[in-house]
Amino acid sequence: TMHWMEQEQERGITITSAATQCHWKAHNIDGSEVEATINIIDTPGHVDFTAEVERSLRVLDGGVAVFDGSQGVEPQSETVWRQADKYHVPRLAFINKMDKTGGDFYMSIGSIHDRLSKDAVAIQLPIGAESDLTGVIDLITKKAYKFGGEHGEKMEEIEIPADMEEKVSEYRSQLMEKAAECDDDLLDAYLENNALTDDQIMQGIRIGTINSKIYPVLCGSSLKNIGVQLMLDAVVRYLPSPLDLPPAKGINPRTEEEEERKPENEESLASLAFKIATDPFVGKLTFVRVYSGVLKTGGSIYNTRTGNKER
Repeated sequence: TMHWMEQEQERGITITSAATQCHWKAHNIDGSEVEATINIIDTPGHVDFTAEVERSLRVLDGGVAVFDGSQGVEPQSETVWRQADKYHVPRLAFINKMDKTGGDFYMSIGSIHDRLSKDAVAIQLPIGAESDLTGVIDLITKKAYKFGGEHGEKMEEIEIPADMEEKVSEYRSQLMEKAAECDDDLLDAYLENNALTDDQIMQGIRIGTINSKIYPVLCGSSLKNIGVQLMLDAVVRYLPSPLDLPPAKGINPRTEEEEERKPENEESLASLAFKIATDPFVGKLTFVRVYSGVLKTGGSIYNTRTGNKER
């Protein structure tokens, strides 16, 4: 859907960033469901189209960095990661293509630690690798899942394989320490009880992710749909909604004073056009990120670049 250009479909790569919206019923730890609306911008991964990435990162609240499980951190992943640092975009890492020959989760997370950030922390481990990849283990709840059906759409809870018990404990204790460091109250609870509850670990991951203190690492195979549902749950659980972030700041052109706009409909409109595209059927399309207020058809807006009002 996002690869609408012929060249993109032929080559199987993203050339221009595209925006779409989807809805996902995420599951909380207590089993309750959250209906979330996710606005997605799919950005190119190729070095020649890096300006497209920069423009999109400027307006994103959170991101998912996708890595090839057989390659680890590639040069372009590094470029995009640094761009995301520049715009303070909180992010998750998804180690994809774990079913590919050479797919190695531990090598990939090692290369993230070496080249990008020591604050990347696994919140899942894969069950099997390469052609034997069958599922993932959630380190927070210590539950394992396998994915069946034609497109991995049937997610089923299974026992954690006996030979992985030790690894799960080791990685879970690392995760618990990292989560505790993200918040003073959690740190006190951790030092007092020498452990955190599942809810506390999730709370720590959320606080740490929003403040870019930690980068949760997930894994799976998007082609076989292994781990994708859990990744979407993590997007809703840990990445910030506009309400979790500080208000947008800007300079009022009339007074030259700095002002803030909260993400509320009652505020005056503040928005940023981040992409212009020409569609053969529709003509010129402008992609806009709205930070506050409501953008209405036929309304007039003040263009800060030209100093004019526009319909």
